Order: sequence, then structure tokens, then C-alpha cells
Amino acid sequence: MADVTVLHNPRCATSRHALEVIEAEGVDAQVVPYLKEPLDQPALRRLIDQLEDEPTALVRRDAFFRDQGLTDADVATVDQVVAVLVQHPRLMERPVIVRDGRAIIGRPKGRVAPFVTG
Repeated sequence: MADVTVLHNPRCATSRHALEVIEAEGVDAQVVPYLKEPLDQPALRRLIDQLEDEPTALVRRDAFFRDQGLTDADVATVDQVVAVLVQHPRLMERPVIVRDGRAIIGRPKGRVAPFVTG
């Protein structure tokens, strides 16, 4: 069984950096390409329960977010975050690293090494 799980987008430089750090630290990782294998509602709720960050931080506020007509008010609660991410998996912030029943968003990049080795 892997030491950590990484919800990964290979097109994201920060996500690739997290994998490089994990490999450099010698930590065994299960990599989940969440765009190809989107999380369903129960999986998102479990992830949010483990998340050390605020649930709303799990949603990217990029151009696609705005193009969908979304605002911060649309992702203010856990239920809203789950609904938006089920409908639009590409809006999930990345990378997300899960270890020992805890999870973080790997931004800024400096958060990854202490989390995976701690």
C-alpha cells in the first residue's frame, strides 16, 4: 500500500513538482489522475473531511470557473463544493496529497515535503 495518494493533473506544473518531491523523498505514492477518474460525491466528502485546508479552497477560481457563471458564493459550503466538483472535476485545485487520514492542497509548493515526510 502506498504511503501517500496524490490527486494529480499531469498538465499542471505544481502537480508535477509535488510528484518530483515525493519521489525525491523516497515516499511511495499512488497517483490518481482525477480528470480521468473523477471523484464521486462520497469520495469528495471523505476528502473534504480529511482536508486541512478550508473546503472552499479545493475549488480553483480560474477563467473556467468564471465562464461557468460561478462566484465564491457558489462554493461557500461543503455541499456546494461537492456539487461543483462533481459537475466540473477540472475545477479541483491540485495537487491534493493524502497521508495517514489527512489531506492538503499542495500549494504553495513548499507544503509538500513537510507533509509527506512528517
